[in-house]
Amino acid sequence: MLNFLKPPPNEELIPENQIDGKYKRLRWQVFFGIFIGYAGYYLVRKNFSLAMPDLIAEGFSKGELGFALSGVSIAYGLSKFLMGNVSDRSDARKFMPLGLLMSGIIMISFGWFPFLTSSITLMFVLLLLNGWAQGMGWPPSGRVMVHWFSIRERGTKMSFWNIAHNIGGGLMAPLAVYGVALFNDWHAKFYVPGMVAIFIAAIIYLTVRDRPKSCGLPAIEDYKDDHPEFEDESNKKASISAKEIFVKYVLKNKLLWLIAIANAFVYLVRYGVLDWAPTYLSEAKQFSLEETGWAYFLYEWAGIPGTILAGVISDIWFNGKRAPVSIGYMVLVLISVVIYWKNPAGHPLIDNLALIAIGFLIYGPVMLIGVHALDLVPKTAAGTAAGFTGLFGYVGGAVTANVVLGFVVDKFDWDGGFYMLIAACVMSIVLLAITWIEENKHHKEKLIS
Repeated sequence: MLNFLKPPPNEELIPENQIDGKYKRLRWQVFFGIFIGYAGYYLVRKNFSLAMPDLIAEGFSKGELGFALSGVSIAYGLSKFLMGNVSDRSDARKFMPLGLLMSGIIMISFGWFPFLTSSITLMFVLLLLNGWAQGMGWPPSGRVMVHWFSIRERGTKMSFWNIAHNIGGGLMAPLAVYGVALFNDWHAKFYVPGMVAIFIAAIIYLTVRDRPKSCGLPAIEDYKDDHPEFEDESNKKASISAKEIFVKYVLKNKLLWLIAIANAFVYLVRYGVLDWAPTYLSEAKQFSLEETGWAYFLYEWAGIPGTILAGVISDIWFNGKRAPVSIGYMVLVLISVVIYWKNPAGHPLIDNLALIAIGFLIYGPVMLIGVHALDLVPKTAAGTAAGFTGLFGYVGGAVTANVVLGFVVDKFDWDGGFYMLIAACVMSIVLLAITWIEENKHHKEKLIS
């Protein structure tokens, strides 16, 4: 690991009468940093999806573009896992802005050099690189969250933090549309958000701090008197070996495997709807560019209240159990997807309401599976656990949504694509139900012992 990424050493504890004030100030500060930072990552995550109608007009097929788009998902899934492991042993203050800086530069290059969008191979390679840089956003955010916020407040806090990607993803489309209008160039969908992302990377560095102990503060468990079930000696170290993290806390964790597999199907639905919305709405529902941009915006921002509600319900009504809330959300997603599919063209209000409902609901399970992963491991393994579920979500779910769904729609039209989405909804519900059953068994065995 590069020396400049190594986490800062623990500092001497500051006087007790200064701890509370400094802790409260820095908790707000680091939360702001990872919030605006993660929103910034989403300004440069899905720009290619918004540009696909322009690329189809230039002669590319949906299957070809789906293949190119899969570069983001393949690299992101691998990066979130592998770089998550690096993140567990890195300074979040440096690690997180580095990834966003790289992603912003890639998007600017996409927009400023038109030859990069002239070949499927070039687009795939560039999107592969962007996906790798994007994988450097969630793990350091998770690291900051588990070091600065205790387990009893984490579900609610993370539900608020998680809406950052809805805000960033929702602002990307209007920002891109504004750029196209300003520069009269569809490539502005890439370089305008890219410029904003680089500015946000600087804000991350100025606001984020790695750990309380590196700031002269006690560990969050001691400050809040809230010690997690999975606390062990590893939590007392600044970092532990990559092998210990992976083997002990991930590979042998049955419940983590279950939620990771479920995550693949949740992500298939998430990106099957999101990535193909601009193309589906313009082709099947005759939406204009502006109408498509705003529909994309509404889908993302509808996830804000849905995500918060999911976190609060899981904390308060289900005492920290994530699976039952995710099951309820996915049942309603299934119903909304059917409405989105079967609504005939010429009824844009129903299309938008269906998209809003899917957006409101799908991000609840997306967030809860991430929180669940953090709940199942010590905080020194947080990035790796989150990356493991992300690996399944992106390489298994999102890649299928990009590549397979694109070719299915080419061959069987949009009906074939929606049959895939419905099957994914059903499978996610089944796997989450198995997870819930296994958790209840584990809890009963623990009570007996």
